[in-house]
Amino acid sequence: MRRRAFIASLPAAALIPAVARARPVGGSRLDVAGKPELAVGEAGEDRFERSDVHAGDRPVGAIFASRTAAYGLNGAAGTAHPLATQAGIDILKAGGSAVDAAIAINACLGFLEPTSSGIGGDAYAMIWDPAQKKVVGLAGSGASPRGLSLETVRARAKNGALPPLGALSVSVPGAVDAWWTMHQRYGKLPWAELFGPAIAHAEAGAPVPDIIAYYIRRNLIAFRRAGNGLEESANALRTYGLADGRGPMTGQVFRNPDLARTYRAIASGGRDAFYRGEIAQVIERYFKRIGGWLSAADLAAHHSEWIAPNTTDYRGTIVHALGANTQGLATLQMLNILEHFDLKGAGFQSPLSIHLQAEAKRLAYEDRARYYADPHFAKVPVDWLISKEYAAQRARLIRSDRLLSPVYPGQAPSHGDTTYFSCADKDGMMVSMIQSNFRGMGSGLVADGLGFMFQDRGQLFSLKDGHPNIYAPGKRPFQTIIPGFATRAGQPWMSFGVMGGDMQPQGQTQIIVNRVDYGLEIQSAGDSPRWHHEGSSQSMGEDSPGLGPNGLLRLESGVPAATRRRLAEIGWTIGEPDGGFGRYECVEHRMDGTTRVYAAASEMRADGCALAY
Repeated sequence: MRRRAFIASLPAAALIPAVARARPVGGSRLDVAGKPELAVGEAGEDRFERSDVHAGDRPVGAIFASRTAAYGLNGAAGTAHPLATQAGIDILKAGGSAVDAAIAINACLGFLEPTSSGIGGDAYAMIWDPAQKKVVGLAGSGASPRGLSLETVRARAKNGALPPLGALSVSVPGAVDAWWTMHQRYGKLPWAELFGPAIAHAEAGAPVPDIIAYYIRRNLIAFRRAGNGLEESANALRTYGLADGRGPMTGQVFRNPDLARTYRAIASGGRDAFYRGEIAQVIERYFKRIGGWLSAADLAAHHSEWIAPNTTDYRGTIVHALGANTQGLATLQMLNILEHFDLKGAGFQSPLSIHLQAEAKRLAYEDRARYYADPHFAKVPVDWLISKEYAAQRARLIRSDRLLSPVYPGQAPSHGDTTYFSCADKDGMMVSMIQSNFRGMGSGLVADGLGFMFQDRGQLFSLKDGHPNIYAPGKRPFQTIIPGFATRAGQPWMSFGVMGGDMQPQGQTQIIVNRVDYGLEIQSAGDSPRWHHEGSSQSMGEDSPGLGPNGLLRLESGVPAATRRRLAEIGWTIGEPDGGFGRYECVEHRMDGTTRVYAAASEMRADGCALAY
């Protein structure tokens, strides 16, 4: 074969010298964050960055959508892991309710996605009850240890805040009791049957997908770091670190036999096996051994509570949000403010649209930092915060051509890493559920032989005198995790959520705006490029140090360049994408005449999967 013909027959990649493949394109191309972009994909690289290359063209729908929603007549589920979604669908096909499926999904995710969930954390849910024809809410949030005083917390705090790792940040895990409470009211299948899929996966093992493997390795680096404040880290490294303690690579098989045994005990003994049985005793002995405070008495005193969701009408769509000690009110506040602006006229992904949304966020989050707390300990002015009258006052502060500065919380009247999943069943029940260990994998602490990590939710307590969220023994900390739900004309419309700390109300608001104002369908509404604003005058513990008075507005790379430039011109400090834009799942309910149809979506930012049947 002649040389010219031989070269023409080679794949294009073979024509690039090996040394050139690791260099930036043309030797100088940079991505939006100023980092070199690779010419071709390289083994071992976490990302293959080429800002000049975009997704392939879809023949229908939004050009930026990653896929089509899944459609079905009998049930649907969307979760952050394909095996968890499959487990939910299997439970539904076996005759289980949407609540049964949600419990099975959550148990699976505790093994499959330990970077975001687990029975060491809390859980919240909103459920469309077809018999009552309304949305009901459940708060499964645990309290701080009763034996840990404010004085001790302050003495051990770092820079005036609770540390992110270690026993000081641990509160009672609420997830298992939340599952039990839901099942007692809405379950159809036997309790023990719901744990079958999770036990099987934990014992046999499962390959770890890309994003989960990446975040497990990052968490384990923090657990190994000297001076991290952990009382002990050997249990966490043994449970999640595999042979070398560094965590799984993509596709590597991970097993957790300790968690399987714990699940078997809960399956046979119910919630009391966790809160009053041998598991509770193991937990108490562990915290005594390491010098912590969580006790069996703290666990025994815990119970979830049914709560009525708060609502607001956003252009004819009723958006539901949980109050209690969550940040759910922020979604309603943001939407109430945005209702005063013509977002449709501003244009999708325009500078004005993103500016208005981010300013609404800044105003709402000032109130979040000032007023949100456990209502059992503080009087939260909920009705005032989500009133249309108050929103009108706040909306009048926003200017289209500049940032509001300074920004303050309103003056109340003087009367005194997270996983999300959604599923639906053949009877019309829909469950919107979120569950989390809070930051990353949690506190870094794993009790001897139990196979799960405790949450570090206590880090979100305030230590400021007079603050409604100030630490107290037996008090629930401020919560970032919030499920989402929307109804129309008295019927369910969307069971949805966006995971990720302070991103959650911001993400939920963007989903509603994308659907209501911009007409995007269920999948493209989640795949649309997002913004994420960080920073407020009063931090709730999530903000990075050193943010300026106006905070940082991060924009995903898909936001138009002209929009990015204009936002910078009017005063926004633009931050590079950092992966903190949330992860979305959604099940939509619609009617085709008299026939119920479900559509399910899961976005590209996670390892998730949505299915319907």
